[in-house]
Amino acid sequence: MKVVSTNIAQPREIIWNGKPEITGIFKESTSLPIQLGTTDVVGDAVIDRRYHGGVDKACYLYAADHYDYWRAQYPDKELPYGMFGENLTVEGLDETKMIIGDVYQLGTAKVQVSEPRQPCYKLGIRFDDQGILKKFVNSTFSGVYVRVLEVGEVSVGDTFELIESVEQGLSIAEIYGLIYAKTAEPETMRTLLSDQYLPTYLKLKLLDKLS
Repeated sequence: MKVVSTNIAQPREIIWNGKPEITGIFKESTSLPIQLGTTDVVGDAVIDRRYHGGVDKACYLYAADHYDYWRAQYPDKELPYGMFGENLTVEGLDETKMIIGDVYQLGTAKVQVSEPRQPCYKLGIRFDDQGILKKFVNSTFSGVYVRVLEVGEVSVGDTFELIESVEQGLSIAEIYGLIYAKTAEPETMRTLLSDQYLPTYLKLKLLDKLS
């Protein structure tokens, strides 16, 4: 896998339900390396830290390969890299193969797969279409949040290489499916219960919902 775009945002004011808000979802490509910190990307706008940033959501990655699907969905809209609010657009990223807890070398940083992205209304604002939320959920193309185990720089052209794999665990795609599922198989529940890498809030939420 390879990084094809590094993206950061400046704070931008939007109007939602008649009231002004500040958001950092309007990411734009930068020619400079970005610095991955333990709770966010240095210099990137992270506004509402109840839902964005933090140890388990320090950096958001999205697959460059998914953009063809979205361009077919929105043929009249320009979709530059960063459109989904991702800090890193990565060629070859596949949510079905990324296991919660897997560790990757990413530029000079070391990161760990933590959870899928759950879309909110700000993605709808970015697309000028709140219908994107249902399409995003149904697509299974969630992208992936990572923890930063070792801070470092990431540049366009850097590889995203698996260096430590979890033997038994659930993939980003499987967790994403469980977030919107009503039931789960017993074996899946056992794996979920024993998962030590999924963020505690999400693990407890899924166990409560699916039990």
